[in-house]
Amino acid sequence: MTPETTPGSPPALVLRGVSRSYGGSTAVAGLDLTVPAGSFYGLVGPNGAGKTTTMSMIAGLLRPDRGEIQVAGIDLARNPRAAKAMLGVLPDRLRTFDRLTGRQLLYYYGVLRGLKPGVVSQRIADLARAFDLTEALGRVVSDYSAGMTKKVMLAGAMIHSPRLLVLDEPFEAVDPVSSANILEILSAYVARGGTVLLSSHGMDLIERVCTRVAVIVGGQLLAEGTVDEVRGEMTLEQRFVELSGEATSMEGLEWLHTFSD
Repeated sequence: MTPETTPGSPPALVLRGVSRSYGGSTAVAGLDLTVPAGSFYGLVGPNGAGKTTTMSMIAGLLRPDRGEIQVAGIDLARNPRAAKAMLGVLPDRLRTFDRLTGRQLLYYYGVLRGLKPGVVSQRIADLARAFDLTEALGRVVSDYSAGMTKKVMLAGAMIHSPRLLVLDEPFEAVDPVSSANILEILSAYVARGGTVLLSSHGMDLIERVCTRVAVIVGGQLLAEGTVDEVRGEMTLEQRFVELSGEATSMEGLEWLHTFSD
């Protein structure tokens, strides 16, 4: 189910001068980014940094005002159908057809991607075993927990064997056992040549699993490289706080420590 990279193959993802504004407010400003094929790549930044806007443009859900996006060497603007065929996407704000059962939803994802019904059925069975979804597939998605919904949608993002997975907060609201299960599946996918681009607020997770990381603040790229290069002598979380200027001041909160009677 997983793709293979070949020597000399193009990067999984390239962004050049990508910008996006909303009503005069700049969300992403001239972003340059290269995600090598076969990498586990982390995208981090504070709330409002432009991560979700960036992920949405990569997924083809938003058009950049300026700049170029290539997926596996294919220009997203010029050939969106071919570029999107290379992508599997898990958005941050989950929206799905929640009156379908899990099996119906995965079947829909598969046939929408052009897979034959027999192939879809086999892959549903494979993914259900891998994600521990077998017993849940007969229930409607509206009855799923947040973590279970995320797992079935991640399975849907993988069903067509994409070259690049774009995952916005894939571990949010997922219990530790399921998180370990998902991470094992994604690690095997990358080991066989797939590429994962994920955003997360979990710095320890990014530090532990990612080969490269980019820090975005105010829609601009402030640091990029291997995890060791970006963090330097600090932890990744310390480096992130330093770059983002997110340190909190306690000045003026002295009253908080007087306590009410």
